[in-house]
Amino acid sequence: MTIKKMTGMAAAAAAVVLGATTAGPVQPVRAAAPPAGCSPESTVKETLPNGTTWQMCWRMDRESGLVLEQLAVSSTRYPEPVQVLDSITLAQLNVPYDNGATEYNDITQFGFGGGYLQTLGGEDCKDGSVRAGSDGSPDAAHREVLCVKAEASGLAYRLADGSNGQPLAKQGHDLVLSSVSKVGWYEYVSEYRLHDDGQISARLGATGDLSPFNNTDPDKGWPIGSGNTGYNSNHYHSAFWRVDTNIGGQGGEKVEQYDTKLNGQGSGSALLKTTRKAISKEASLTTANRRWWRVMSESSKNKDGHNRSLELDLGVNDVYEAHPETTPDVTFTENKACERFATDNLDPQCTGGKTILDYARNKETLTDPVMWVRVGFHHVPRDEDQSPMPVHWQGFDLIPRDFTENNRLTPPERDGVNG
Repeated sequence: MTIKKMTGMAAAAAAVVLGATTAGPVQPVRAAAPPAGCSPESTVKETLPNGTTWQMCWRMDRESGLVLEQLAVSSTRYPEPVQVLDSITLAQLNVPYDNGATEYNDITQFGFGGGYLQTLGGEDCKDGSVRAGSDGSPDAAHREVLCVKAEASGLAYRLADGSNGQPLAKQGHDLVLSSVSKVGWYEYVSEYRLHDDGQISARLGATGDLSPFNNTDPDKGWPIGSGNTGYNSNHYHSAFWRVDTNIGGQGGEKVEQYDTKLNGQGSGSALLKTTRKAISKEASLTTANRRWWRVMSESSKNKDGHNRSLELDLGVNDVYEAHPETTPDVTFTENKACERFATDNLDPQCTGGKTILDYARNKETLTDPVMWVRVGFHHVPRDEDQSPMPVHWQGFDLIPRDFTENNRLTPPERDGVNG
């Protein structure tokens, strides 16, 4: 596997491979060699029950918390590992309150590492493997901070054309890596779900407790407790992720935007036209109906000769329009090591500004693009949020497009179906 960049890893516990079983907790065994540039202690290499193997390095950063690097995927059908990402991590969490009284940037003001990173215990990692690592602070002791586990994900596929009168059907599994950080009253779960079909889901969960600071304005909060005297304040969570792709270990990806619009009326339905636009220079972009983006490798191709790419899929996403930097849904910038945070970036090596809008302002040509993804959630509290608060999630998906010429999980009965 070719690696674009080498990065130092923090220490962790020994890596394991999950046994291919669907009954009860998945039992670990010792893994094979780690990815290039990654020590055995900072390696995760796991094989899911359907035969898909994910391998990567992990570490804890003082500000960003959990960082995954050098992510590669292989499977029984496609045994050669193909690198997908160079790195993925949280890059900011902006939390303003609707009453105008306060606002926080949790990543840069506090951090998801250091003393905010929680030692896992109880049912934090039930049926999983807990790994020890540094919390990102200087001279910090190793603690059990990373949970690695396989989780059933439901039906992976179904086809009626099976044998013996039974459909071809398979249950899927995800490899889930997570950590917990406590900032103020909230406890945040940084989670990455690596699916056995090659998809990557980045999620941030919020639990813990509601802030006890209330207001008396019904239009800025929700009545919590007896009667209608105290209103727990509405607030925003605008989470940013920094995603550095490295498809096939080749680097030099291109960014494309696809738009599909009405284009007349056909004999049986409306005509739709899909156009492709190259995003060749740095840009901050917003969603529109039937709009999506992909990061495409020009050199890494599947056996059909199609360029491998990652499609960005944004789910529910509330825009916080009070700040220009929390308005774009995605920003593409040229890769610079000092541009670590989406906002409040104080690295002295960066002279181009403190936010993603500053990074993109000079419109550099994209030769090594970094994708900054913002997903917003407007939290209007409810009685059920106490206590402890049920986890609520926000995040996005990276969907493999043409990484393989067939479904990674294709059964032998369908080997001949390609085009």
